[in-house]
Amino acid sequence: MFVLRASLRLLPASSSIARPSFSLFKRTMVSTPSVTLSGSGQQMPLVGFGIWKVPQETCADTVYNAIKSGYRLFDGAQDYGNEKEAGEGVRRAIADGLVKREELFITSKLWNTYHSKEHVLTMTKKSLADWGLDYFDLWLIHFPISQKYVDPAERYPPNLLYDVDKGTMEFEDVPLSETWAEFEKAVELGYAKNIGISNCAGALLIDLLRYAKIRPSVLQIEHHPYLTQPKLIALAKQQNIAITGYSSFGPQSFLEMGSEAALKTPLLLEHALISSIATAHSKTPAQVILRWATQRGIAVIPKSNNPNRLAENLSHTDFDLTQAELDSISALNIGLRFNDPADWPGQIYIFA
Repeated sequence: MFVLRASLRLLPASSSIARPSFSLFKRTMVSTPSVTLSGSGQQMPLVGFGIWKVPQETCADTVYNAIKSGYRLFDGAQDYGNEKEAGEGVRRAIADGLVKREELFITSKLWNTYHSKEHVLTMTKKSLADWGLDYFDLWLIHFPISQKYVDPAERYPPNLLYDVDKGTMEFEDVPLSETWAEFEKAVELGYAKNIGISNCAGALLIDLLRYAKIRPSVLQIEHHPYLTQPKLIALAKQQNIAITGYSSFGPQSFLEMGSEAALKTPLLLEHALISSIATAHSKTPAQVILRWATQRGIAVIPKSNNPNRLAENLSHTDFDLTQAELDSISALNIGLRFNDPADWPGQIYIFA
């Protein structure tokens, strides 16, 4: 069990003590680059598999096949509603000798309705039981938003709405400090090796660092060429917090959800700039977009049910983009966020 301790003060930008080394990566057993997490010293692969929107009926087979393809990092969440099935895939892969538990890096996330101190550890143990695990490698607060408690025996996952018939959301006055204190207990009890935060803006992250006894190891954010978030990434790296980017392909992930913004936005996988760079390197546009992230030390968690794409996504780190190519892709940034609570029924402006 790791108990991570850190100074409560923020180090200045000029400090050399808290500077992470994201350019030097070790290799996991499947030759995937990894980054060393602060505090625990654990290696987190830079290429993982996200189970968001993976249907329950295919999730076990999808996870099993991803492990068979070489994936070792899996990113889940209570809100995805498929943790039991993902755990089944993991258990089957271990039983078949494809992998050992210690070779996997499993991430999950606490949903917004369970932020109070009465519920955090109970729901941590529920997710572990659903996965069939003794511990998470990384346990994240999904959103820094506390919604009114919904009994999981009545509805699980509860999703966004408190009153489904009325289509309304309700909230609770639970500060992030209360939730984080329970996350620290999860580490001390051995339920999680690392803890972190997702969808968190810079000011709130700085506030968390002032009272955290165990510092966040990872910040997970929406990250793609249309939303590059360079200042937030600079803050995280300054504080030795690793970054995981989700929705790496931008609008692609949100088309099936009927997102108006996604429907109006040119697809990155068909963008002329991305395609030209892909041609120059004899790679696919998806591999170029993923490499744009991982070459800068940002972990990615794409998903695919296609065996060829599974392999392509995993093997995208076998080439490097030039600095000019990295910069040109970053220049596509227009600050376009697809996963924004401001668009939820409750209109929560956490990124204002």
